[in-house]
Amino acid sequence: MSDYANAGVNIDAGNEAVRLMKEAVRRTYTSAVLSDTGSFGGLFSLKGISSMTEPVLVASTDGVGTKTKVASRLNRWDTIGQDLVNHCVNDILVQGAQPLFFMDYVASSKLIPQQIADIVKGMAQACEALGIALLGGETAEMPGVYVDGEVDVAGTIVGVVDRANLIDGKRITIGDKILNMPSSGLHTNGFSLARKVLDGLDWTQHIPELNNTIGEALLAVHRPYFHEFHALINAGIDVKGMAHITGGGVVENLPRILPKGVNSHIETGSWHIPPIFTLIQQRGEIAEAEMMRVFNMGLGMLVVLPSEQAEHAASLIDGASIVGTVIADE
Repeated sequence: MSDYANAGVNIDAGNEAVRLMKEAVRRTYTSAVLSDTGSFGGLFSLKGISSMTEPVLVASTDGVGTKTKVASRLNRWDTIGQDLVNHCVNDILVQGAQPLFFMDYVASSKLIPQQIADIVKGMAQACEALGIALLGGETAEMPGVYVDGEVDVAGTIVGVVDRANLIDGKRITIGDKILNMPSSGLHTNGFSLARKVLDGLDWTQHIPELNNTIGEALLAVHRPYFHEFHALINAGIDVKGMAHITGGGVVENLPRILPKGVNSHIETGSWHIPPIFTLIQQRGEIAEAEMMRVFNMGLGMLVVLPSEQAEHAASLIDGASIVGTVIADE
């Protein structure tokens, strides 16, 4: 064993992880990708956006929080990579951006090749499903920095939108309706509280009210809204604004897109709340206001659109419902 390996960093393990994930990553490549795995920098041609009058790049970086600790407890690593990609896609989709490529960072105290490969394969799976290139990334082994047995993941996505089609919420007016595209569960937020509340339970036992195990309910993959958004656009729906309901819940995320002079009214009971939230609230004796601020509570992506288009828009998306109205800010 090398001196470096004795110090806690195994270069051979890193190479093995790359070998295990390479084909999955290559399947995400589009004709715009000009580099291969192992390059110092990923190369992506912008020839395909030449039809835009004023292309604007849109970028976002995020992680999945302590959902990684759920994956660690269940020793299941095939979902958090999907979560990461879909979260980042939704963040730039809010502004109407078409995702171009994704880059990842995976770090741990000790590199386990199959574990890292499973995480990156999940990213590749999500990218392939949405037509995004997984252009490159970094796998870091950092003993002494990360806790033994734990993994951290982060990702950056870059997309593009023609400036004329940029969605910024500025056209939102009083009377517009708010459409909910439902979440699949916790997505990637609120896991520190969820883990604390549910810690003493068996996460592998079937729970009738969940129709699932706690572990599976917590690991439910963060839903991407890429195809649903384009279904709305292709149907001629005037999407005036969108809010991805992440950390801070609807309480803090929806106001981010509302112009000065307007506010929102969300109608309690107008959408389905996944049962995992009810279990967390009841077991933890958590106030409704706290739940709405920590979790998405089933509100995955909110879309603001003209009232006359609301019913048609809801009919285009499975599980969607009208949950609120834009009102005057008093």
